[in-house]
Amino acid sequence: MPTKSEIASLLFLLEDPDPTVHHSVRSRLHELGEQAVPLLDQHRSEVRDKDERERINDIIFSITFSSVEEDFTELLERGVENTKQLEDLMLTLARFGNPTLRAEEYKRKLDRFADMVRSDIRYRVSDSDKMKRLLRFVFDDLNFRGNTEDYHNPENSYLNEVIDQRKGLPITLAMVVLFLARRLDLPFHGVNMPIHFMLKFESGQQSVLIDPFDGGTLVSYDQCFSFLRKNGVEPKAEHFEAAPPVTILQWAIRNLVHSYARRKDEKRVDRLRELLSTVEMMQH
Repeated sequence: MPTKSEIASLLFLLEDPDPTVHHSVRSRLHELGEQAVPLLDQHRSEVRDKDERERINDIIFSITFSSVEEDFTELLERGVENTKQLEDLMLTLARFGNPTLRAEEYKRKLDRFADMVRSDIRYRVSDSDKMKRLLRFVFDDLNFRGNTEDYHNPENSYLNEVIDQRKGLPITLAMVVLFLARRLDLPFHGVNMPIHFMLKFESGQQSVLIDPFDGGTLVSYDQCFSFLRKNGVEPKAEHFEAAPPVTILQWAIRNLVHSYARRKDEKRVDRLRELLSTVEMMQH
């Protein structure tokens, strides 16, 4: 088993300009494998230098990717047919950004959120009131919001970061609503609208489009048509159909590919494309 002092020494040696030393250190870290990850993670939390933290992130990523990919593929083989399976896959995907993440901790957070609003929703008579109460809870009470200041940050695509920081992309904010709606038995769906992911609430009484990036605002189909045409897309009926969970997963991975490509992080881009290819291959 590695010791804290050995890990600190190896990380110190990474600052040596000699490529032979670098190769030797990285070989030793890979030899230690996942046994080294808790100590690397502890060391990462103790350093203040951004470059050093990124260096440790890169090492943890290279050590753990195979096991994350294996767990992700195992879940894929069970299917991506409902929001529960999508939630499991999104929390596994989040380990791509934080390999030491404990998925159960975030499932419990979502459970607690649902418990906080469950009784309030249960005693509302109309579906419309139930829908509006959940949206107010997520976007007003919990203050989830679109990250307009740093839109392309990869953290906006990781479910754990979105839950912790209460901000994200349209698709990850939509997933927070979807995962709470599953726990509360409310008929929310993702909508496969190009460019900007949307939500739909569809009951026997109504069908309503919702913009998760704009505080859960209700929007009309005409507004969506206008938005698409302004962005060079001719609206089609299929753009407003409920998106299957696997489509939502693919969209989320593509967002991550785009974020890391903007950072010129080719290693992560290549690995994410591998995951995306695996998802696409398993659907045929």
